[in-house]
Amino acid sequence: MSQQTLRKARLAHWIESQPVQLTIVALIVINAVILGLETSSRAVEVAGGLLKTIDHLLLAVFVAEILLKLHVYGVRFFRNPWNVFDFLVVGVALIPSGGPVTVLRVLRILRLVSMVPRFRFVVESLLRAIPGIVSIAGLLAILFYVAAVMATGLFGDRFPDWFGTIGESMYSLFQIMTLESWSMGIARPVMQVFPWAWAFFVPFILIATFTMLNLFVAIIVSTMQSMVEEENAVEAARIGELVREENQQLCQDLRALHAEIQSLRKALER
Repeated sequence: MSQQTLRKARLAHWIESQPVQLTIVALIVINAVILGLETSSRAVEVAGGLLKTIDHLLLAVFVAEILLKLHVYGVRFFRNPWNVFDFLVVGVALIPSGGPVTVLRVLRILRLVSMVPRFRFVVESLLRAIPGIVSIAGLLAILFYVAAVMATGLFGDRFPDWFGTIGESMYSLFQIMTLESWSMGIARPVMQVFPWAWAFFVPFILIATFTMLNLFVAIIVSTMQSMVEEENAVEAARIGELVREENQQLCQDLRALHAEIQSLRKALER
């Protein structure tokens, strides 16, 4: 192994070590507090310059960390999706900007997701659940479209603000699905004109709110459970491999000890 490779290996071990990682997490939290204080006119008036200086120093630390990883891993750095995520989040802060675009600096706080293992686990679970979520979302979209067409035809003439068009009906149905003022705000006024309207709203809520939305939760929980089982299986396989290696080494040591005992017996017999 060359000296350069050895130095990179030591640097990689140092930058991935727990103390360094915990330090980066602490700096991200401090950066989050600084960015929050910069939204306060009182804090900016008292210590605006200090806040900007600390923010620039923290950004310099994050950039140095990314550059060190690029130096250590080279092209392999971009093979890890979380490294790419960190690169983009830190890179956005380096883009010269002003006005509203400046608020993109707060994206640096999202690095906590990549730095904390349990956060990464949750995000990876959500990403793996996307196919199931998309399927349920498609089914929910069909339900909304059918219900919107029905609501427009049933209530559109008397309540054009809520159900005058398919778009307005879908928005009103979304409000009903979230249970935000659905009864006193929409359902009861409609029922004063159409007393049977409950036969439309109640089944819609039962299907859209209590069934479809719970399916989203079920998909995510199922995905997280399967990921935990996979991690446990990998960990069990790793432990099993270590046990097998230790057993093999123990058998070899016993054979060597047996051979030594046999040789000693032969020597004593002579």
